[in-house]
Amino acid sequence: MHTTLLAAGIPICEHLTNLAALPGGGYRFTAVPVKVAGMGTFPVRAYATLDT
Repeated sequence: MHTTLLAAGIPICEHLTNLAALPGGGYRFTAVPVKVAGMGTFPVRAYATLDT
């Protein structure tokens, strides 16, 4: 499934924690990759910004 999604240009975020703390809506999810080259997978800084 990973190969299919990535080939379609759909990024994948896995192993996120504490998602139950987010409200049902009213936020923007952002995942910013760190500067790493030559890896099949890589860490991101993932965070949610609540709408005001």
